[in-house]
Amino acid sequence: MLKDFIEQNGFELVDIEYVKEGSNWFLRVYADKEGGIDIDDCGRISEYLSVQLDEKDPIADAYFLEVSSPGAERPLKKTQDYYKAVNSHVFVTTYEQIEDSKEFEGLLVSFDEQDLIIEIGKKKVTIPFTKVASARLAIVF
Repeated sequence: MLKDFIEQNGFELVDIEYVKEGSNWFLRVYADKEGGIDIDDCGRISEYLSVQLDEKDPIADAYFLEVSSPGAERPLKKTQDYYKAVNSHVFVTTYEQIEDSKEFEGLLVSFDEQDLIIEIGKKKVTIPFTKVASARLAIVF
């Protein structure tokens, strides 16, 4: 429903989630574009998607639609996201322990679709891509 609109308007679909919080359901769409997405962009996406969802009615439950930027700590979902994040500070969790830990925060020094190499202080940790549970950009304070 959203793919053509996103591509035609120069946006990038970062993530979609459908979650229940309390008694309410939320359909959340995270989008971005070169130079950053603003409130007007989010409004355009929301208006377009609202019409599509009303016409096709794919979700039986009542829900709230939210469209927003992925934020400064943007999730890394696609392989392209990892390539863009090289030389950026990241936070990665793994499905199983690697070097006695399941959480890693540091500089992503390389990615080749097989492994991530993260520099944590003076140490480099190699994480097999298949072991990554989640990853996001991280802000350094």
